[in-house]
Amino acid sequence: MNESQHHRGPDEGGLHIEPGVGLGHRRLSIIDLSTGQQPLYNEDQSVCVVFNGEIYNYQELIPELLALGHRFHTRSDTEVIVHAWESWGEDCVRRFRGMFAFALWDRNQQTLFLARDRLAVKPLYYALLPDGTFLFGSELKSLLAHGGLARDIDPLAVEEYFALGYVAEPRTIFSQARKLPPAHTLTLRRGMPLAEPKEYWDVRFSLDSRISLADACAQLDERLGESIRLRMIAEVPLGAFLSGGVDSSAVVALMAGLSSAPVNTCSIAFDDPAFNEAAFAQKVAERYRTNHHCDLVASDDFDLIDTLARLYDEPYADSSAIPTYRVCQLARKHVTVALSGDGGDETFGGYRRYRLHLMEERLRAALPYGVRRPLFGLLGRAYPKADWAPRMFRAKTTFEGMARTTVGGYFHAMSILRDPMRRELFSDRFRREAGDYGAQEVFRRHAQRAGTDDPLALIQYLDLKTYLVGDINTKVDRASMAHSLEVREPLMDHELVEWMATLPSSLKVRGQEGKFLLKEAMKPRLPQDVLFRPKMGFAVPLARWFRGPLRERVQQAVLGPRLAATGWFNAAYLRHLIDAHQSGARDYSSPLWTILMFEAFLRNVMDAPAEHPAAVAVAGAAP
Repeated sequence: MNESQHHRGPDEGGLHIEPGVGLGHRRLSIIDLSTGQQPLYNEDQSVCVVFNGEIYNYQELIPELLALGHRFHTRSDTEVIVHAWESWGEDCVRRFRGMFAFALWDRNQQTLFLARDRLAVKPLYYALLPDGTFLFGSELKSLLAHGGLARDIDPLAVEEYFALGYVAEPRTIFSQARKLPPAHTLTLRRGMPLAEPKEYWDVRFSLDSRISLADACAQLDERLGESIRLRMIAEVPLGAFLSGGVDSSAVVALMAGLSSAPVNTCSIAFDDPAFNEAAFAQKVAERYRTNHHCDLVASDDFDLIDTLARLYDEPYADSSAIPTYRVCQLARKHVTVALSGDGGDETFGGYRRYRLHLMEERLRAALPYGVRRPLFGLLGRAYPKADWAPRMFRAKTTFEGMARTTVGGYFHAMSILRDPMRRELFSDRFRREAGDYGAQEVFRRHAQRAGTDDPLALIQYLDLKTYLVGDINTKVDRASMAHSLEVREPLMDHELVEWMATLPSSLKVRGQEGKFLLKEAMKPRLPQDVLFRPKMGFAVPLARWFRGPLRERVQQAVLGPRLAATGWFNAAYLRHLIDAHQSGARDYSSPLWTILMFEAFLRNVMDAPAEHPAAVAVAGAAP
């Protein structure tokens, strides 16, 4: 189990085994290179921890724990966890500021305690097997390596995947396994039933701050600087991703002000101008005299399909995983730690879909649902899907969204294969196995706990609970750890997120301008054309691939025997998707990529040879 995750920590490995319990860890050395080995223990070795991530405020906690009588034997942030557990118990996680997944064994209390950070930057999977064995690990492959986890696919997870492009927390693709949700802990006591995961934090969008724009800009600059400073603590080479977008450029600008040496920056350039942001990254790199590295990626860089399927362990359909994998590959040649701009869109209100949703919400408010649903439902069914037309004439999706509730409309906008498409995609057999479950339930469940009816705040909350966790953080963790690269996320600092949630939505989206406050705050630091250019995104030319170099491959995958063997798909509809896309009549590139990656998962994970059952009973593998 431990060696299956060697890529996450190639520097060292360690095990702790005692009757009924086993902990394993693979180490990527970042802080306290000489004495920070894991598993790590308290003074009498009755408490043991394996830990993935960083506790950024550990230097503040050490004096407090020393005053409580604890003795430290290392300079590692890991040791803070065992002593914090001894002093504060399960509440220790409330004191940590960082990204983390850890498992702690307390022999005296016969207790195993698992925890995951507030925004789920670091992954943590677990499973309780029928024989009572409890497994956990950073990746599903570590659970599969045990040999006891059944590879039974959860049909409800398949429904979520084809709607969202990922399997949403807490579900996994396998019926027996679960993800520990963000900001949750899980406690297992010997001889007692497994408790339900317990939430220890949530963000509340109060929007009640009356701060002026000038003061908000000054505070944001200060808070960002503090968040970045904490994430620059390392004893190994450190740098940043620089895409040329606002978020990564802001991170690099602030890093440059905090560093006496030039910042190492890494970018990916595409040979297709429609996807290439390298010129903007270069402009920021020149302004701050960074040590800049840029690799050219061919626009036909699609050889990673099977690699990604094996990497993610369950179906995952964000095609930007390809350039993310490549930029991590480049960064690891120069640094061991990279800061990213991930989380900026969710925190500051940057997605184009936010502005579209606010426009739709104004229309929803003007017409009662009883009028909207039949009127726009009819228009949505009657209006042709004009993928080929200018954007202003592509009204079908808007009409369909207007016929729904606020949450239903946003789920519709976020879906890769929308409800009507999934109804046609799946066979009667699949519908019987999935029952009445619809993936929209994921959004409904979180919306009930959002605590706000502000149109922007509600969908920011939904994204923080779904898209950021299931898509963005999953993508970056696997792509970076595949190259033994640690990525840190200053724009996801929970104290920054909490503060931004107190600010009115007008400071995030104003008119047609997203990230209003961030852009205002960064005006003294970044060029105008970096701040105010149209958002490009980190995309690949799927539509062209599927009509050109991947034409045969997508046909073989989508219409081939492996998908057919599941009995879950409507063969006639699969053929329609292929024919309509390859003829140019429709752009089905995203649905086809989603199907292609599901087929790759079946071949690379489901059909992979099962590992031999462990020779000894092992309780878990390193998070």
